[in-house]
Amino acid sequence: MRPSAKLLTVREAADRLGLKESTIRKRILQRQIAYVKPGLRAVRIPIEELDRILVAGFRPVVTPNVGM
Repeated sequence: MRPSAKLLTVREAADRLGLKESTIRKRILQRQIAYVKPGLRAVRIPIEELDRILVAGFRPVVTPNVGM
């Protein structure tokens, strides 16, 4: 990872992928998502990791607008 790489919080990563935070945390524990620990409890995900996930074929869930 580059020293100037942008790091995202779990919430930001979940929002960008259209997933729940708990899903992101579960994938981190399963070592399916690379992460950085800048502190004792803080977890950050490099933006390059999201790019890798998307290139691998993951597509965010799109919810249809019902009633429009």
